[in-house]
Formats: sequence, structure tokens, C-alpha cells
Amino acid sequence: MPLERRSIQDDTCPSFEETLELVGRRWTGSILTAAHQGATRFGEFRASIDGISDRLLSQRLKELETAGLLERSVIPSTPVQIRYRLSPDGLALVEALQPLAQWTLRRSARRNVQQDSPARTP
Repeated sequence: MPLERRSIQDDTCPSFEETLELVGRRWTGSILTAAHQGATRFGEFRASIDGISDRLLSQRLKELETAGLLERSVIPSTPVQIRYRLSPDGLALVEALQPLAQWTLRRSARRNVQQDSPARTP
């Protein structure tokens, strides 16, 4: 039975591609994971994500806020405190990504087993 030909540019495709591009940017997944695990302040994100620069962390936090995946709140104190948390959409995205994360772990484990196996001889 031949496949039905449809345009991949339907109504959902541009939004889906945009989401994949955002989530696929370097460190974005780590930032979302850190927020899901309870990080709220800049220093907490930086401490939980090895190797990220302050500049890039700041940029990604702004991008995620603009995308509506993180909510930013300002606490008027001395010094002023900035806190982040997952928005409802951000939480839904993290939950939607859980099956992908589980698939990645299973695939990685299989690949490691294959690499560690001795080569077969005919």
C-alpha cells in the first residue's frame, strides 16, 4: 500500500520545528532539567551545569523566558534577587521529553554493550 503523500509544512510543522530548535540548542536541555530538579537562582543553575559560561547561561535563561518556558520573578531585596521556575508550558515540555530521555538511555546502553562485545568471527 503506497504512502499517502502529504506536505510536511502543515499547521503543526513550523511550531514543532521551532520547539525542536530551541530545545536542541546547547545547554537548553540541561537548564530545563536543572529547573525541574529545583534550581531557581542563576548560581544554582551554574553550579548544576558543568561547563556553561555565565554569558551563555544568561542568554539561554532569557530565551527560555521569552519562549514562555521559564517564568522570571524579581524579589526586591538588597541585593535584588532574580528567581526562575518552569512555567506550566515548560513543565509540560519537560514531561513530554521524558520518554525521549528514557529512549536515549536505553539506546546508549545498547550501543555500549555492542562496543564492548568481542568481534564475531564467521
